[in-house]
This record gives sequence, C-alpha cells and structure tokens, in this order.
Amino acid sequence: MLIKDAVVLRLKNICKERNIKYNELANRSGITPSTVYSLMDETRRDLSIITLKKLCDGLDMTITEFFDDDIFKALEQEIK
Repeated sequence: MLIKDAVVLRLKNICKERNIKYNELANRSGITPSTVYSLMDETRRDLSIITLKKLCDGLDMTITEFFDDDIFKALEQEIK
C-alpha cells in the first residue's frame, strides 16, 4: 500500500468510528468540503501535509496519533 492510500484508509476508518461525515470533518478542520472529497479520491495522488495536519486538528488528534496505526508499518516503496 502506498502512503496516500494508507492516509485515505485511515481517515475513512476514523470518520466511520466516530460517525463523522466528510462535510462535518471539513467544517471542523477549517477546509472546504471539496478539499476533503478531493483528498479521498483514490485516483488523485497528491497529498498536502498541511491539509492532513488541519484534518488531524479537526479530529482532535495529533499527527503522531494519526500515524500511530499498523496501516503505516508496511508501506510500499514510493520510488518506482
């Protein structure tokens, strides 16, 4: 799994666990809903660390807590 896919999956899992819709996540994070939906689009490969930090803030968690998940322990090599 690549880092972008892992980040999207982690965000989806957190939102599902906390029963948070993407629009609500955007509002909590101070970003537009279109930014959240764009990030969740698996065909898009770009990911802003600043946007991810804002999402973590909206989820009331640190970025360290976000990445403290087994999903990030076996990522594929990004350089092909």
